[in-house]
Amino acid sequence: MRRMASFTSFVLVLTWSWGCGSGESANVDETTGADTSAPSEHVNPLIALHEADEAVFGLYAPSPGGGRGRGGAPPPPPKTPGERAAETLAYGLSDYVFDGSMERGVELALPAFSEFASAMSDAGATAATNPFIVKMAKITSQEQAAREVAMQLDAGVSGIMFVEVESAEEARWGLEAMRYRANGGTRPDRVGMAPAYWGMSEDEYREKADLWPLNPEGELISWVIVESHEGLANVREIAAVPGIGVLWPGAGTLRGLFSSVNDAGERVLDEEGWENAIQQVLSACKEFDVPCGYPANANDIEMRMEQGFNVFVMGWGESGFATVEMGRQLAGR
Repeated sequence: MRRMASFTSFVLVLTWSWGCGSGESANVDETTGADTSAPSEHVNPLIALHEADEAVFGLYAPSPGGGRGRGGAPPPPPKTPGERAAETLAYGLSDYVFDGSMERGVELALPAFSEFASAMSDAGATAATNPFIVKMAKITSQEQAAREVAMQLDAGVSGIMFVEVESAEEARWGLEAMRYRANGGTRPDRVGMAPAYWGMSEDEYREKADLWPLNPEGELISWVIVESHEGLANVREIAAVPGIGVLWPGAGTLRGLFSSVNDAGERVLDEEGWENAIQQVLSACKEFDVPCGYPANANDIEMRMEQGFNVFVMGWGESGFATVEMGRQLAGR
């Protein structure tokens, strides 16, 4: 049974042996650094964590580098996909690999992501050890959702985050696009490179690649972000859509939404309005029994866990690593 777990329940759920929760030393994959100590019927470790009412902690993928140099210095050389894969696998406490590169356009960013995913596979990663969660571009039509989500799923991802969701209909378009037509969705009957990253045959992939929790045996998970006034106005209707895996307040975008410029030209945050928006999303999560996510840091993760958030994403680097480790310790993992 899925439920919104309080901070206290995170600490008390110690009978499940994922990670360090059992008090025994974890079994760690020497190639990927991932914890393999907890047997699960699911390929997707995030679903296993949800079903055990455990908190989930993940990191953005390392930046590809390049871009502008600082202070007039030459720009740093871009990292190869293999270098990024090695960097990702060197840190084994992240529950998933998050990639936001396709938010501004799937077709534009998909080739670079696919090269990174192939490098991860070549380095020994699989969907069971390092599942990918990726951002989808803003949904503008059912047809666009079906086309672009299929492209992302064919690349081997285990979950998709739908950004700027403003209506229940928009959420349903995204969820339907994650399901094969044989399962009532709009996804074409193809598999792309997904079976290779999932480590299974095409037939096995087709059987498992369905949306959890609509299909309790499914291995795909959907995330939905609410980050506009219209989305906030419709958040209860959005949260009530069956099949949403995690609902998120878009904390960064909402911060801008609740900021203004004063007479001195300084940006001023309406902290009360911003926090109320975050709590509005959390309230909908609790009402409709949907896990709630938050982009935390070391300064606020304990507070957010106490409030009831239970899925977290952090930036790559030492600050993100510290936040993951703090969260796992607080959660008893």
